Amino acid sequence: MARSPTLDELRRYAIARSLFKPVTLPAAIRRLGFVQADPMRAPARAQDLILRCRVQGYRAGDLERRYERLGIEEDAFVNYGFVSRDTLALLHPRTPRRAWDAATTARAQELLAFVRERGPVHPREAGEAFAHHGRVAGYWGGELNASTRLLEQMHHHGWLRVRRREAGTRVYEAVTHVQQDNDPAARRARAEALVDLIVALYAPLPAPSLGYLVTLLRYGAPGLAVEAREVAKAARSRYGHADIDGTCWYWPAHENPVSRRHQAGEGVQLLAPFDPVVWDRRRFEMLWGWAYRFEAYVPAAKRTMGHYALPVLWGEQMVGWANLRMERGRLTHQLGFADARPRDAGFRHALDEELARFEIFLSQAPAT
Repeated sequence: MARSPTLDELRRYAIARSLFKPVTLPAAIRRLGFVQADPMRAPARAQDLILRCRVQGYRAGDLERRYERLGIEEDAFVNYGFVSRDTLALLHPRTPRRAWDAATTARAQELLAFVRERGPVHPREAGEAFAHHGRVAGYWGGELNASTRLLEQMHHHGWLRVRRREAGTRVYEAVTHVQQDNDPAARRARAEALVDLIVALYAPLPAPSLGYLVTLLRYGAPGLAVEAREVAKAARSRYGHADIDGTCWYWPAHENPVSRRHQAGEGVQLLAPFDPVVWDRRRFEMLWGWAYRFEAYVPAAKRTMGHYALPVLWGEQMVGWANLRMERGRLTHQLGFADARPRDAGFRHALDEELARFEIFLSQAPAT
């Protein structure tokens, strides 16, 4: 039996297993299992920032451009993002936590009939055809057509899927999900597969973080909440684990965190706020000794790190954060450090190389 890892070994393992050698886009999505999405572009969307570190020659927007050919789906998991169709089958049919009232159901059925008749539908088309549905408050202020909100809800309820995006806007089409075996053993198996995916993506996971992620799974699989909690309670018998400084950590049973093959890279990498390496703020602080904060929704006067701070990884140390902006076609950056700025000339050179890679990533993709 392998010995228990140290925190230093867990840190090295966390980096090496997630920031694997760049592969093709389909291979990276398969290996990750889930890519979290976010509409904010600062200077690129979260899904693109996550993939650029793991995909050979990746350019911002490649996921959207190639979406229809990748065999993946936009949907809810522990957050909203991109999953394989195999994973989608574990999430649907989805039993919503809050049922629609009769009036909303009638509007949704009317809108579904419209989508089935027309084929792929842009929210603008639905808004024009169903202007009588009125308008509702937007998520971030302002208003939007009630039909646009209803399309989003129908997607979550499993009536629609995202066919593609046009300039970042979802285009929907009707879908019918295969009915699942609903006996206790089958439900437990689905829950196990989903929690396995969580552990595979975010390991090594402190026990409180695993519990939190299983709670978030109610977003994507609300009907399996009870079964998912049971899987989490049995985590010690299902996953590799070790107690370190009073905290139990979990990882896939077939992996060995103390293996010498887990080595962090030597360069600098700027990571997305939602990258699997840094997503778990509890784990981040335990592994690197300081608290990283995502402050995009914090009033500007109260920010300590900036609007969209990207954690800066140098080797196996998280040394600080960077805010990037495109100004007149040029990439500018501001840095902050958890401790003193590294004096090593190697850091400056590695940072320059990473910023150069970032400019290529943000540049227009070659025609395909």
